Amino acid sequence: MTFFNRFSTRFSAALALSLAALATHAAPPNPIFVMNSLDASVSVVDPVGWTEIKRIPAGKEPHHLYLTPDEKSLVIANALSDSLMFVDPKTAEVQRTVRGILDPYQLRFSPDMKWFVTAANRLNHVDIYHWDGANLTLAKRIATGKTPSHLWIDSKSSTVYSTMQDSDELVAIDLASQTLKWRSKTGSLPADVFGTPDDKHLLVGLTGGDGIEVYDVSGREPRLVTTLKTGKGAHSFRAVGDKRHVFVSNRVANTISKIDYQSMTVVEGYPAPSGPDDMDLSADGHFIYVASRWARKLTVIDTKTRQVVRQINVGKSPHGVWTLDHAARQ
Repeated sequence: MTFFNRFSTRFSAALALSLAALATHAAPPNPIFVMNSLDASVSVVDPVGWTEIKRIPAGKEPHHLYLTPDEKSLVIANALSDSLMFVDPKTAEVQRTVRGILDPYQLRFSPDMKWFVTAANRLNHVDIYHWDGANLTLAKRIATGKTPSHLWIDSKSSTVYSTMQDSDELVAIDLASQTLKWRSKTGSLPADVFGTPDDKHLLVGLTGGDGIEVYDVSGREPRLVTTLKTGKGAHSFRAVGDKRHVFVSNRVANTISKIDYQSMTVVEGYPAPSGPDDMDLSADGHFIYVASRWARKLTVIDTKTRQVVRQINVGKSPHGVWTLDHAARQ
Protein backbone atom coordinates (compact mmCIF):
# COMPACT_ATOMS: atom_id res chain seq x y z
CA MET A 1 0.00 0.00 0.00
CA THR A 2 1.38 3.39 -0.96
CA PHE A 3 1.82 6.24 1.46
CA PHE A 4 -1.03 8.13 -0.24
CA ASN A 5 -3.39 5.16 0.09
CA ARG A 6 -2.47 4.67 3.76
CA PHE A 7 -3.02 8.39 4.41
CA SER A 8 -6.34 8.36 2.55
CA THR A 9 -7.59 5.35 4.50
CA ARG A 10 -6.58 6.84 7.85
CA PHE A 11 -8.09 10.22 6.94
CA SER A 12 -11.37 8.59 5.92
CA ALA A 13 -11.53 6.64 9.17
CA ALA A 14 -10.77 9.74 11.23
CA LEU A 15 -13.40 11.72 9.35
CA ALA A 16 -15.98 8.99 9.96
CA LEU A 17 -15.20 9.00 13.68
CA SER A 18 -15.43 12.79 13.83
CA LEU A 19 -18.81 12.81 12.08
CA ALA A 20 -20.07 10.10 14.43
CA ALA A 21 -18.92 12.16 17.42
CA LEU A 22 -20.65 15.23 16.05
CA ALA A 23 -23.85 13.26 15.55
CA THR A 24 -23.63 11.92 19.09
CA HIS A 25 -23.18 15.41 20.51
CA ALA A 26 -25.63 17.16 18.16
CA ALA A 27 -27.71 19.86 19.77
CA PRO A 28 -31.07 18.57 20.99
CA PRO A 29 -34.20 19.76 19.17
CA ASN A 30 -35.77 22.93 20.41
CA PRO A 31 -38.81 22.65 22.70
CA ILE A 32 -42.44 23.17 21.80
CA PHE A 33 -44.23 25.92 23.74
CA VAL A 34 -47.94 25.74 24.59
CA MET A 35 -49.89 28.65 26.11
CA ASN A 36 -52.19 27.47 28.91
CA SER A 37 -54.67 30.35 28.79
CA LEU A 38 -56.68 29.50 31.89
CA ASP A 39 -53.75 28.27 33.99
CA ALA A 40 -51.59 31.41 33.60
CA SER A 41 -48.69 29.23 32.48
CA VAL A 42 -46.69 27.97 29.53
CA SER A 43 -45.98 24.27 29.00
CA VAL A 44 -42.57 23.36 27.59
CA VAL A 45 -42.73 20.05 25.70
CA ASP A 46 -39.79 17.83 24.76
CA PRO A 47 -40.27 16.76 21.09
CA VAL A 48 -38.20 13.61 21.61
CA GLY A 49 -39.60 12.10 24.79
CA TRP A 50 -42.97 13.80 24.17
CA THR A 51 -43.47 14.91 27.75
CA GLU A 52 -43.96 18.24 29.46
CA ILE A 53 -40.52 18.97 30.90
CA LYS A 54 -41.25 22.36 32.40
CA ARG A 55 -44.13 24.69 33.19
CA ILE A 56 -43.38 28.41 33.25
CA PRO A 57 -45.56 30.70 35.37
CA ALA A 58 -46.93 33.49 33.19
CA GLY A 59 -49.35 36.37 33.59
CA LYS A 60 -53.10 35.93 33.37
CA GLU A 61 -54.46 34.55 30.11
CA PRO A 62 -51.42 33.97 27.88
CA HIS A 63 -53.06 33.41 24.49
CA HIS A 64 -50.59 34.12 21.71
CA LEU A 65 -46.85 34.44 21.15
CA TYR A 66 -44.41 35.71 18.53
CA LEU A 67 -40.66 35.55 17.85
CA THR A 68 -38.62 38.75 17.96
CA PRO A 69 -36.98 39.71 14.63
CA ASP A 70 -33.51 38.74 15.93
CA GLU A 71 -34.91 35.30 16.88
CA LYS A 72 -33.44 35.57 20.38
CA SER A 73 -36.69 35.93 22.30
CA LEU A 74 -40.15 34.46 22.21
CA VAL A 75 -42.69 37.11 23.23
CA ILE A 76 -45.61 35.72 25.25
CA ALA A 77 -48.58 38.06 25.54
CA ASN A 78 -50.41 37.96 28.89
CA ALA A 79 -53.73 39.59 28.04
CA LEU A 80 -55.28 40.06 31.49
CA SER A 81 -51.97 40.96 33.13
CA ASP A 82 -51.20 43.71 30.59
CA SER A 83 -47.69 42.37 30.09
CA LEU A 84 -45.27 40.72 27.69
CA MET A 85 -42.91 37.96 28.85
CA PHE A 86 -39.70 37.39 26.86
CA VAL A 87 -38.45 33.78 26.89
CA ASP A 88 -35.40 32.15 25.31
CA PRO A 89 -36.82 29.95 22.48
CA LYS A 90 -34.05 27.37 22.94
CA THR A 91 -33.67 27.06 26.71
CA ALA A 92 -37.15 28.18 27.84
CA GLU A 93 -35.56 30.52 30.38
CA VAL A 94 -37.47 33.72 31.16
CA GLN A 95 -35.45 36.76 30.08
CA ARG A 96 -37.62 39.70 31.17
CA THR A 97 -41.18 40.96 31.57
CA VAL A 98 -42.46 44.21 30.07
CA ARG A 99 -45.48 45.68 31.83
CA GLY A 100 -47.98 48.35 30.84
CA ILE A 101 -48.91 46.76 27.49
CA LEU A 102 -52.70 46.99 27.64
CA ASP A 103 -54.56 43.75 26.89
CA PRO A 104 -52.13 42.16 24.42
CA TYR A 105 -54.37 39.38 23.14
CA GLN A 106 -52.79 39.02 19.69
CA LEU A 107 -49.41 40.33 18.58
CA ARG A 108 -47.24 40.62 15.49
CA PHE A 109 -44.01 42.25 14.30
CA SER A 110 -43.99 43.92 10.89
CA PRO A 111 -41.74 42.27 8.25
CA ASP A 112 -39.50 45.38 8.15
CA MET A 113 -38.98 44.93 11.92
CA LYS A 114 -39.93 48.54 12.72
CA TRP A 115 -43.39 47.99 14.20
CA PHE A 116 -44.97 45.83 16.86
CA VAL A 117 -48.77 45.59 16.87
CA THR A 118 -51.17 44.22 19.48
CA ALA A 119 -54.93 43.63 19.41
CA ALA A 120 -56.69 44.48 22.67
CA ASN A 121 -59.47 41.91 22.57
CA ARG A 122 -61.41 43.12 25.62
CA LEU A 123 -60.64 46.85 25.29
CA ASN A 124 -61.58 47.31 21.61
CA HIS A 125 -58.43 48.89 20.24
CA VAL A 126 -55.28 48.09 18.27
CA ASP A 127 -51.95 49.44 19.54
CA ILE A 128 -49.02 50.24 17.26
CA TYR A 129 -45.56 50.42 18.85
CA HIS A 130 -42.20 51.52 17.51
CA TRP A 131 -39.61 48.73 17.92
CA ASP A 132 -35.92 49.64 18.08
CA GLY A 133 -34.68 46.09 18.45
CA ALA A 134 -35.05 46.01 22.22
CA ASN A 135 -37.70 48.45 23.43
CA LEU A 136 -41.31 49.31 22.66
CA THR A 137 -42.70 52.85 22.40
CA LEU A 138 -46.41 53.40 21.81
CA ALA A 139 -46.97 55.28 18.54
CA LYS A 140 -50.77 55.18 18.33
CA ARG A 141 -53.78 53.59 19.98
CA ILE A 142 -56.56 53.09 17.45
CA ALA A 143 -60.19 52.54 18.41
CA THR A 144 -61.41 49.81 16.09
CA GLY A 145 -64.65 47.92 16.66
CA LYS A 146 -65.96 45.35 19.03
CA THR A 147 -63.42 42.72 20.10
CA PRO A 148 -60.39 42.91 17.80
CA SER A 149 -59.19 39.35 17.46
CA HIS A 150 -56.36 38.43 15.07
CA LEU A 151 -53.82 40.42 13.07
CA TRP A 152 -52.01 40.21 9.75
CA ILE A 153 -49.42 42.64 8.31
CA ASP A 154 -48.70 42.69 4.58
CA SER A 155 -45.23 41.93 3.21
CA LYS A 156 -44.50 45.62 2.53
CA SER A 157 -45.17 46.55 6.19
CA SER A 158 -47.73 49.08 5.00
CA THR A 159 -51.08 47.71 6.21
CA VAL A 160 -52.32 45.95 9.34
CA TYR A 161 -55.49 43.88 9.01
CA SER A 162 -57.54 42.97 12.08
CA THR A 163 -60.71 40.98 12.50
CA MET A 164 -63.46 42.28 14.79
CA GLN A 165 -64.82 39.17 16.47
CA ASP A 166 -68.06 40.53 17.93
CA SER A 167 -68.95 43.18 15.35
CA ASP A 168 -68.31 40.82 12.40
CA GLU A 169 -65.90 43.11 10.58
CA LEU A 170 -62.47 43.24 8.99
CA VAL A 171 -60.54 46.51 9.29
CA ALA A 172 -57.41 47.80 7.57
CA ILE A 173 -54.97 50.21 9.26
CA ASP A 174 -52.32 52.23 7.45
CA LEU A 175 -49.04 51.75 9.33
CA ALA A 176 -47.36 54.95 8.14
CA SER A 177 -50.17 57.26 9.29
CA GLN A 178 -51.65 54.91 11.93
CA THR A 179 -55.17 55.58 10.66
CA LEU A 180 -58.07 53.38 9.60
CA LYS A 181 -58.18 52.82 5.85
CA TRP A 182 -61.46 50.91 5.66
CA ARG A 183 -63.76 48.50 7.44
CA SER A 184 -65.82 45.74 5.86
CA LYS A 185 -68.54 43.40 7.10
CA THR A 186 -67.71 39.69 7.34
CA GLY A 187 -69.48 36.50 8.28
CA SER A 188 -70.05 35.36 11.85
CA LEU A 189 -67.31 35.66 14.49
CA PRO A 190 -64.24 36.30 12.31
CA ALA A 191 -61.10 35.01 14.02
CA ASP A 192 -57.71 34.43 12.42
CA VAL A 193 -56.68 36.14 9.20
CA PHE A 194 -54.02 34.99 6.71
CA GLY A 195 -52.54 36.89 3.75
CA THR A 196 -51.21 35.26 0.59
CA PRO A 197 -47.54 35.97 -0.26
CA ASP A 198 -48.52 38.31 -3.12
CA ASP A 199 -50.57 40.45 -0.71
CA LYS A 200 -53.60 40.07 -2.99
CA HIS A 201 -55.88 37.89 -0.90
CA LEU A 202 -56.86 37.62 2.75
CA LEU A 203 -58.38 34.47 4.20
CA VAL A 204 -60.65 34.96 7.22
CA GLY A 205 -61.73 32.11 9.50
CA LEU A 206 -65.37 32.28 10.59
CA THR A 207 -65.66 30.69 14.02
CA GLY A 208 -69.41 31.28 13.96
CA GLY A 209 -69.76 29.59 10.58
CA ASP A 210 -68.56 26.50 8.74
CA GLY A 211 -65.67 27.83 6.69
CA ILE A 212 -63.61 30.79 5.55
CA GLU A 213 -64.09 33.91 3.46
CA VAL A 214 -61.55 35.04 0.85
CA TYR A 215 -61.13 38.75 0.12
CA ASP A 216 -59.27 40.52 -2.67
CA VAL A 217 -57.52 43.43 -0.94
CA SER A 218 -55.46 44.63 -3.89
CA GLY A 219 -57.78 47.58 -4.59
CA ARG A 220 -58.95 50.56 -2.55
CA GLU A 221 -61.77 48.54 -0.99
CA PRO A 222 -61.90 44.82 -0.10
CA ARG A 223 -63.91 42.53 -2.34
CA LEU A 224 -65.32 39.16 -1.27
CA VAL A 225 -64.06 36.62 -3.80
CA THR A 226 -65.38 33.34 -2.50
CA THR A 227 -66.30 31.31 0.57
CA LEU A 228 -64.90 27.85 1.29
CA LYS A 229 -66.55 25.25 3.49
CA THR A 230 -63.92 23.70 5.73
CA GLY A 231 -65.83 22.74 8.87
CA LYS A 232 -67.75 24.32 11.72
CA GLY A 233 -65.82 26.79 13.82
CA ALA A 234 -63.05 27.64 11.32
CA HIS A 235 -60.58 29.45 13.49
CA SER A 236 -56.77 29.52 13.10
CA PHE A 237 -54.39 29.39 10.11
CA ARG A 238 -50.88 27.96 9.70
CA ALA A 239 -49.02 28.08 6.39
CA VAL A 240 -47.63 24.79 5.09
CA GLY A 241 -44.41 26.49 3.98
CA ASP A 242 -44.62 25.86 0.23
CA LYS A 243 -46.13 29.25 -0.68
CA ARG A 244 -49.23 27.50 -1.93
CA HIS A 245 -51.08 25.82 0.95
CA VAL A 246 -52.36 26.78 4.38
CA PHE A 247 -54.00 24.79 7.19
CA VAL A 248 -57.09 26.00 9.04
CA SER A 249 -58.33 24.46 12.29
CA ASN A 250 -62.08 23.86 12.55
CA ARG A 251 -62.65 24.09 16.27
CA VAL A 252 -66.23 22.79 16.38
CA ALA A 253 -65.86 20.16 13.64
CA ASN A 254 -62.69 18.76 15.29
CA THR A 255 -60.81 18.76 12.00
CA ILE A 256 -58.02 20.58 10.19
CA SER A 257 -58.39 21.47 6.51
CA LYS A 258 -55.61 22.07 3.98
CA ILE A 259 -56.38 24.85 1.52
CA ASP A 260 -54.72 25.49 -1.84
CA TYR A 261 -54.77 29.29 -1.94
CA GLN A 262 -53.82 29.43 -5.62
CA SER A 263 -56.93 27.50 -6.70
CA MET A 264 -58.89 28.46 -3.55
CA THR A 265 -59.98 24.89 -2.91
CA VAL A 266 -59.89 22.51 0.07
CA VAL A 267 -57.53 19.67 -0.86
CA GLU A 268 -57.09 17.59 2.32
CA GLY A 269 -58.51 17.03 5.78
CA TYR A 270 -57.18 15.69 9.09
CA PRO A 271 -58.83 14.60 12.35
CA ALA A 272 -58.05 16.93 15.25
CA PRO A 273 -59.85 16.13 18.50
CA SER A 274 -61.22 18.30 21.30
CA GLY A 275 -61.41 21.78 19.85
CA PRO A 276 -58.29 22.25 17.67
CA ASP A 277 -57.00 25.82 17.92
CA ASP A 278 -53.57 27.26 17.15
CA MET A 279 -50.99 25.15 15.33
CA ASP A 280 -47.35 24.89 14.42
CA LEU A 281 -45.70 22.62 11.87
CA SER A 282 -42.47 20.61 12.17
CA ALA A 283 -39.55 21.79 10.03
CA ASP A 284 -39.96 18.89 7.60
CA GLY A 285 -43.74 19.37 7.38
CA HIS A 286 -44.37 15.86 8.67
CA PHE A 287 -46.21 16.74 11.89
CA ILE A 288 -48.82 19.29 12.90
CA TYR A 289 -48.68 20.38 16.55
CA VAL A 290 -52.13 21.64 17.56
CA ALA A 291 -53.67 22.76 20.84
CA SER A 292 -56.72 20.65 21.76
CA ARG A 293 -58.45 23.48 23.60
CA TRP A 294 -61.06 21.47 25.49
CA ALA A 295 -58.87 18.51 26.51
CA ARG A 296 -55.74 20.05 28.05
CA LYS A 297 -53.66 18.33 25.37
CA LEU A 298 -51.08 19.08 22.72
CA THR A 299 -52.05 16.86 19.79
CA VAL A 300 -49.54 15.65 17.18
CA ILE A 301 -50.90 14.76 13.72
CA ASP A 302 -48.99 12.89 11.01
CA THR A 303 -49.62 14.75 7.74
CA LYS A 304 -48.72 11.67 5.67
CA THR A 305 -51.03 9.16 7.32
CA ARG A 306 -53.54 11.87 8.36
CA GLN A 307 -53.77 10.33 11.80
CA VAL A 308 -53.29 11.51 15.38
CA VAL A 309 -50.07 9.88 16.56
CA ARG A 310 -49.84 11.19 20.14
CA GLN A 311 -51.25 13.57 22.72
CA ILE A 312 -49.30 15.25 25.53
CA ASN A 313 -50.84 16.54 28.75
CA VAL A 314 -50.50 20.30 29.19
CA GLY A 315 -52.42 22.96 31.13
CA LYS A 316 -55.97 24.25 31.07
CA SER A 317 -57.35 25.68 27.82
CA PRO A 318 -54.19 25.39 25.68
CA HIS A 319 -54.10 28.04 22.96
CA GLY A 320 -50.94 29.28 21.23
CA VAL A 321 -48.43 26.64 20.03
CA TRP A 322 -44.92 27.39 18.74
CA THR A 323 -41.46 25.91 18.21
CA LEU A 324 -38.22 27.28 16.76
CA ASP A 325 -37.90 24.08 14.68
CA HIS A 326 -40.76 24.93 12.32
CA ALA A 327 -41.60 24.95 8.64
CA ALA A 328 -41.60 28.29 6.79
CA ARG A 329 -44.42 30.67 7.68
CA GLN A 330 -45.51 31.09 4.03
